[in-house]
Amino acid sequence: MAQSVKLADDVMALIRREAELHSRSVAGQITHWLKIGRAIEQSGTYDHARITTALEGRLDTTHLREEEEAAWLDAFTEKMGQPSKAEEDFYAGRQALGRGVGIDAGGSLIYAKDDAAA
Repeated sequence: MAQSVKLADDVMALIRREAELHSRSVAGQITHWLKIGRAIEQSGTYDHARITTALEGRLDTTHLREEEEAAWLDAFTEKMGQPSKAEEDFYAGRQALGRGVGIDAGGSLIYAKDDAAA
């Protein structure tokens, strides 16, 4: 059975470009990349479990092979770009108390507007 998946606009643009370049459908391009990714993860030079261990902080990244380090960096960058539930709760609490919720490029405190109060 077919499944729908939401992907970011920039990812979809990349998929469409590559699909057109290689005369594949969008679904065909995604499937192609999934197969390549799976093959890499299962190869002897790439150990997904080691990358996961490094992301958890239980393996020093200096012990990763070059391919693993590149995958770790991608995953780490993605993970750091997404707030955790604890971070979301922390900033929601600050917002509710009227405290700053960030710093702008000039170093000034940013106060989020409470949409519920408007």
